Amino acid sequence: MPRLNSYHLPPGLWPGPESPHARLEGPEARHLLGVLRAKPGDTLRLFDGQGRFGLFTLASAIGKDRADLLAQSLDSEPRPTSGLVLALGWNKSSRRDWVLEKAVELDALGLLFWAAARSQGEPPPVVKDSWREKCVQAAKQCGSAWLPELGIVAGGVEGLVRVAAEPGIGYDGGYAGLYMLDEAAPLDSVDALPDPLRLATGKNLVVIGPEGGLERREAERLARAGFQALSLGPRPLRWETAALYCLGLAHFAARTREHSRT
Repeated sequence: MPRLNSYHLPPGLWPGPESPHARLEGPEARHLLGVLRAKPGDTLRLFDGQGRFGLFTLASAIGKDRADLLAQSLDSEPRPTSGLVLALGWNKSSRRDWVLEKAVELDALGLLFWAAARSQGEPPPVVKDSWREKCVQAAKQCGSAWLPELGIVAGGVEGLVRVAAEPGIGYDGGYAGLYMLDEAAPLDSVDALPDPLRLATGKNLVVIGPEGGLERREAERLARAGFQALSLGPRPLRWETAALYCLGLAHFAARTREHSRT
């Protein structure tokens, strides 16, 4: 069976157990009806980005802006209990969309943007809708049932310290590990190398500086707050490369552990 086209239905519109009906509107409906020219009886997949997904039949269409759907099957995945939250130093970077996309594909739990001393400008006060839309499009492609939570951290490095002391995203027990990527971390120290299994166990917060990295005072403040300095090798890495490196390590370790249990 070929892969079904996926569409995002906001969590507040997800059908409850009392009714199997759902309604798709706006751009999602226009793509389904106007681009794919779906007909009543066609089957599609819906997901809400919060773990719920299911197969639906197109029951009827009103113009090209509304599709009424009937659930065939509803399912859900529990919220992940392990993974990474990346705190990314703000950059004026065209590669931000790329990081958002890969974060979905590699099961990031969250992305937090913060203004470091070497940041190029300041992040906006609130998360942009375009960022969430980029995550939605990536989830459609890879079939993920969960979207990473996105957030803005105010207050620079002190804001990160406050975040570290709060419960982790989706996890009442707080963060299992606190890490920062620091070019000054000793390369000959085993403790400075990322441990994939540790990154994939529990919720872990990893701070990545902007282009140019963390200033010494920032790294020292994070160290006093309990962040362990990690090194990714002798070469300075681009912002998005460092993010992908960490996500890839955790993703590989998680998949390897799952495979060993089967």
